[in-house]
Amino acid sequence: MNHKTVHFPSPLKKGDSVGIVCPAGHMPLEKISECIRVITMDWGYDVRVGSTVGTQFNYFSGTDEERLNDLQSMLDDPKIRAVLFGRGGYGVGRIIDRLDFTAFRKNPKWLIGFSDITVIHSFVLSQFGIATLHAPMANAFNNEGYKSEYVTSLRDALKGKKAKYASAPHAYDRRGDAKGKLVGGNLSLLAHGCGTTSDIFTRGCILFLEDVGEYLYNIDRMMYQLKRSGKLDELAGLVVGGFTDMKDTETPFGQDVWSIIRDITSHQGYPICFDFPVSHGRKNFALKVGGTYSLHVRSTGSMLREL
Repeated sequence: MNHKTVHFPSPLKKGDSVGIVCPAGHMPLEKISECIRVITMDWGYDVRVGSTVGTQFNYFSGTDEERLNDLQSMLDDPKIRAVLFGRGGYGVGRIIDRLDFTAFRKNPKWLIGFSDITVIHSFVLSQFGIATLHAPMANAFNNEGYKSEYVTSLRDALKGKKAKYASAPHAYDRRGDAKGKLVGGNLSLLAHGCGTTSDIFTRGCILFLEDVGEYLYNIDRMMYQLKRSGKLDELAGLVVGGFTDMKDTETPFGQDVWSIIRDITSHQGYPICFDFPVSHGRKNFALKVGGTYSLHVRSTGSMLREL
C-alpha cells in the first residue's frame, strides 16, 4: 500500500518512557545495562524493560506467544513513547501478523531497530503509513559505543532533529540528485517480504539496503528478486549501505558485493551511492523509514539529508 501522507510519532521529552524488548533473538540482561544507564542518566528518559530481555527459548528470546505478548504490551501502553529493540536475529516474521496495532495507530510511538526489525519497519509503513526508526539497538551502547556519532544520531532523531549525513566517495557511485520517501533496510528481509504484508512500495522513493554474513551468490539472488519484482524500477535514488562479513563459495562467485549491485542496477538512471554508513557494524546512522530525504551524489562524496 502506498500512503501519500506519512505520520510521524512525536519527539520525546525528558521523562518520557522508552520500552526495551527482544521480539526475535535472545539477549542477556547484562548486555543492556549500559543502554539503560545512558538512556536514563544521560538522555533523561525512563526505561521499561520487557519480559523478553534476558530470557531464552532455543534461538529466540521466548516462545512466539511470549514475544508476541511482550511487544503487544509495549504497543498498547500509552505511557511508552518509544520501543527500542534489544537485538534482531530472526523471529519477527513469526509474530508480525498476529500483533494488534489498533492502539499504536491511535497513539504512534517510535519503533527502533534494524536487521530482523526491517519486517516491522516495512509492515508499519506499508500498512499504516507511520514512520519508524532504522537505527542502532541496545547492544550498540556497549564498549563506549554510546559516545559514537551513530548512537548520538538516534538520540537526535528521538528529539526531533533533522538528519544530515555525509558519505565518502566510492568508485561505483552514480552522480546525481534525488528526493523522495526513504524506504528499505536489510536486503534479506526486504527480499523475503515480497508478496507479504511487509512488502514495500518503492516507486519514486529513495531505497536503502544493507546486509551481513551472506554468501555473494545469495546477494546476487536477492538483488535479482528485487529487480524481478519491480522494486528497483522507478526509484528516485539508491543508497547502498554496508555489506559486512560477506562470504564466498569454494568455487568463487567472481564478483564482490559492490559490482553485483552495480551491474544489476546498470540499466537504471537514478543516482546511487555505495558504502553509506548504515549497516550491521558500528557505522549505522539513524534513518526515519517513511521520512522525506534528499540524496546528492558528487565526485567528492554523498549527502543524505532529511527534509
